[in-house]
Amino acid sequence: MSYGSGLAATMTRRLGRECVYTPSARLALYLALRHWCRPGARILMSPVNDDVILFVVLAAGLRPVQAPVSVWDGNIDPAAVPESTWRNVDAVLTTNLYGMPDQVVELRRRCQELGIPLFEDAAHAIGTHVDGQPIGTFGTAAAFSLSKHVAAMAGGFLAVEDARTRRELELLRDDLLLPRRLRGDLAATLRPLARSAVRTLRLVRPVWRTMQRLELLERDDFRMPLHAPRLSGCAREAPSLVAYEPWVRVDLHDFRSRHGALVRGQLKLRMARLDDDLTRRRVGVSLLSGTAWASPALRARSADERLVPLFRVPLLVHDRDALVQRLVRHGVVSGYIYDPPLDDYAGAEFVEPSPDPSAARWFASHVLPADPLLARKVTNALTRERATTARQPVGPGDLPITAGPMAEGQAS
Repeated sequence: MSYGSGLAATMTRRLGRECVYTPSARLALYLALRHWCRPGARILMSPVNDDVILFVVLAAGLRPVQAPVSVWDGNIDPAAVPESTWRNVDAVLTTNLYGMPDQVVELRRRCQELGIPLFEDAAHAIGTHVDGQPIGTFGTAAAFSLSKHVAAMAGGFLAVEDARTRRELELLRDDLLLPRRLRGDLAATLRPLARSAVRTLRLVRPVWRTMQRLELLERDDFRMPLHAPRLSGCAREAPSLVAYEPWVRVDLHDFRSRHGALVRGQLKLRMARLDDDLTRRRVGVSLLSGTAWASPALRARSADERLVPLFRVPLLVHDRDALVQRLVRHGVVSGYIYDPPLDDYAGAEFVEPSPDPSAARWFASHVLPADPLLARKVTNALTRERATTARQPVGPGDLPITAGPMAEGQAS
């Protein structure tokens, strides 16, 4: 039996597609990019995305092309992508930001017309459906993360269309895996338990402040340091995970270490509770979607009774950066803020900038990703801080709203 085959079989039953188990979603995505894309290929992606994903794309030897996004949800706006761009990309990568689905039906149609692969980044989107179909089953391949919805801080899957491709990718994965380390296995097992204890004992604020003072956090800001001169030199070695590992490993140093039975056993138990987790998330989404801070995309879904079990709920607030600091006093630590957009962060040397960056800049600077499992706590904290809602500019000369029609769907 192949490595992680039991966990992969569980995900296959849930998704209806062949799945490869990986130690992380970032390794799963790298496998897909290396399997289907030649070095130097151009891949269309949203600039409102984790910087780690940018470095995975660069490690695969690809050129990231930044797309215009919807100001409603930060995902790619297919209608705003120039035809000249469509004609010159070799692949498309979705985001499903915070679990809000991309316009995946339209993206699939365009990719089929062009004969290029569609990759789904479904790290935030376990349990999200469009037209009754699970995210992760629309494209050529899809990467999932167990560290998001089951709080495991380890484990991922790559979903593909057939068994033959799965076997080919398992061989590629095995070539990239590093030997198991007992220390790494213990850390992966204990981190979720420690995080749960911190929350239960209401120690979030002192623990977070202590980690900041001791410089135990790898990020001083929302983005990791780019180290541009060093990054430029890595291009000569791409495709290469080794060359880009200083960036790809941030926040998850064992992203390609082989997990032992201890970690895989914990993941099995956590996956068995996944449906309960998704149900609790829908409850939190329902509460937060009724607040004044909810994004229009979220309110539209709530009005149609199409609640998605989001990984994070996109709230739109004024003076977001200062508010993030104040929320720590209430035991609310805000993560997964992708600001500035990747083209502003990395520059034209490393990415092809978006032809219209305004929507990405506005969304990235105002979005506050709220954990739906802490919905009431977040709501109370925002109320006490008198947080005000950010309104999307719509007047003459202001930022245009470029959102296309909402994808039809339902949550599972």
